[in-house]
Amino acid sequence: MVVAACTVHTPDASRVLSEAVSRIAEFWHLSNARLGAVLGLSAPPVSRLRSGAYRLEPGSKPFELAQHLLRLFRSLDSWLGQDDVAARSWLETRNTDLGAAPIELIATVRGLLRTGDYVDTLRARV
Repeated sequence: MVVAACTVHTPDASRVLSEAVSRIAEFWHLSNARLGAVLGLSAPPVSRLRSGAYRLEPGSKPFELAQHLLRLFRSLDSWLGQDDVAARSWLETRNTDLGAAPIELIATVRGLLRTGDYVDTLRARV
């Protein structure tokens, strides 16, 4: 039996995810250039996103990447007990398991997914 994956987007999904990504960028002190690299967007849309004048479109690649960024944020936030300073420090510190600082890795799709999986694995050890 084959089960098709189904993604349901509410009318507010675009607004909610766009606002969440803007807040993540603030918490983690991500520049527009760095956030743009993570989401696959250039600087102008990222600037508009952060000001609330642009929303991520459900089904688009930037929307999907934003969902993964949110997943990483929630996992890291849970693992580190909602300590934003610790999260920023963890992101900026070279990780021997990952082979680089996580903040550098999340600029690629592969790195974002790998970092998210890594944090989820750390949380599962408890």
